[in-house]
Amino acid sequence: MIAIRAARPEDAGAIAAIYAPFVLTGTVSFETDAPDARQMRTRMAASDGLYPWIVATNGDPEGGGVLAYAYAARFRDRPAYRYVVETSIYVAGPVQGQGTGRLLYEALIDTLRAQGFTQAIGAIALPNDYSIRLHEAVGFRRAGVYREVGYKQGQWIDVGLWQCELNEPSVPPVEPQPFSEVGVVRG
Repeated sequence: MIAIRAARPEDAGAIAAIYAPFVLTGTVSFETDAPDARQMRTRMAASDGLYPWIVATNGDPEGGGVLAYAYAARFRDRPAYRYVVETSIYVAGPVQGQGTGRLLYEALIDTLRAQGFTQAIGAIALPNDYSIRLHEAVGFRRAGVYREVGYKQGQWIDVGLWQCELNEPSVPPVEPQPFSEVGVVRG
């Protein structure tokens, strides 16, 4: 049984452990030094109650081990972009391809919709068929490619952009509700 819940500060160590292999052994992340639990806790706190950080655990939502995490962040700094988020998801190696990522990403998308954001953007280092399939399974569509924008492990890497419409944009737009007020939404 997979449980989905809001990430807690004490999850930072597990989240850092899931993320580290993506930083250290591949080109999925453009970071070169894996953040530790303290750094991850700081990143989580930087969401300032607006942007969700959620986890999938193996069972009991109160005490299960973290299998995957997903979060949303500010898309760009300019105020006009505040209705749009950039999303990320990382699934621990042993559970990749077993549906955990899809359950978690669907919960993140449902939560962002409930908050009132209009668009979600996923940036994927290419090639990455697993991530492309996951994004498209939850409603993202290919929006474009930045060519050769990252250099890691001796190669230039393209970044594909995928976009998911969350809510119909209104005029005037409605300010998104904080995650701290909405919580995790499923279905």
